[in-house]
Amino acid sequence: MSNRAPRTKTVIGCTLLLTALGASAAACSSDGNPLAADPYDAADQIAFNGPSGDGKKADPDKPLEVTAEDSDGRITDVTARDAAGRYVAGELSVDGTRWHSTSPLAANARYTVRVSTEDEDGAPGRKVLTFDTSRPTTKKHLTVEFGPRTGTYGVGQPITAALNQPLKDKKQRAIVERALKVDSTPAVEGTWHWVDDKELHYRPKEYWPSGATIRAHSNLDGVKIGERLWGGKVKPLRITIGDQVIAVTDAASHRLTLYRNGEEVRSVPVTTGKPGFETRNGVKVVLAKEYFVRMRGTSIGIAAGSSESYDLPVYYATRVTWSGEYVHAAPWSVGSQGYANVSHGCTGMSTANASWFFDNIREGDIVKVINSYGNTMEPFGNGFGDWNLEWKNWRNGSALVGGTPEGPSPSEKARLRPQSI
Repeated sequence: MSNRAPRTKTVIGCTLLLTALGASAAACSSDGNPLAADPYDAADQIAFNGPSGDGKKADPDKPLEVTAEDSDGRITDVTARDAAGRYVAGELSVDGTRWHSTSPLAANARYTVRVSTEDEDGAPGRKVLTFDTSRPTTKKHLTVEFGPRTGTYGVGQPITAALNQPLKDKKQRAIVERALKVDSTPAVEGTWHWVDDKELHYRPKEYWPSGATIRAHSNLDGVKIGERLWGGKVKPLRITIGDQVIAVTDAASHRLTLYRNGEEVRSVPVTTGKPGFETRNGVKVVLAKEYFVRMRGTSIGIAAGSSESYDLPVYYATRVTWSGEYVHAAPWSVGSQGYANVSHGCTGMSTANASWFFDNIREGDIVKVINSYGNTMEPFGNGFGDWNLEWKNWRNGSALVGGTPEGPSPSEKARLRPQSI
């Protein structure tokens, strides 16, 4: 039974007493305002479409709805979240008569719904509802694998999310993207970009701050994404960011200059790609460090036995593209380093300088090439060229912001990883 009627009588009684005696507001409550009283039980003011008990569970396919049953009262606020702390987005009608969820409920979850109301006098009411959702009827799950592996990386390292199922539908992509969370300490502005139907990359507007901690996790578990497709469990990821290390290769002056936290550390003579094999311009992210690589011209389409053919042992090789562009030791071209571009696309330097570079660079660091006659590094499919997209274009690749641009297909990315010198 509601206690609203007695409360109304109390308010009237106090009003008469105050009028008769001219007493201060303290005679009735702490501030003389009936709104200062404790909220009443709003059970008779609201209804919701959840189960009524007896062990029944709600269908997670159906939206949650809370309505005002009393024409003299209205709903002022509704919050709903599950035991894992995931909130349900919702909309409240302008007249306060109806609230409904706008994001999917999770399956096999327990929800707590807190409803705030007010009556015709403006007095506040409260009601807390709890219910469980049933298990999904399908066993088809969408899982996600975050990358890279746990560790310390450079300021250019994107966070990757590889899906086990392709998603083309924009609404489904939005559900998934909304559930994939990336938190940075210190906080930065960033967003996901759909590379293709099965892969997303996350990067901030500017390079990650030095010393930042990045955490990626998913709220997909139990969430319906599409017909017979539900979110599964996802292993979270934590990485840290080291110093800001940016290596700038000037193909025109034939020098590589390494900067650490904005300060020039060292500049060394190099050679880059000769005509027909020009080194790509733009920003590349270090993919791997390989002490020894055997490089063959056939891996980049050079016919064996031709004048351009090569088969060489290469040391201190820092990989920046999957198609075989490295920064590495090239003792055979020392005479040209600092003067001419004679390589097949890689950045070559003396063994001593390559060893030093190898020791001062890590995965995720930036290698930027300027003043080359080569094309600009591809954003996707050949490594991490993510930073070659302007921020506006990057954001447009989010399903929550601007769209779902076409990217290379998974089959196009499953290419051989050749080497050039």
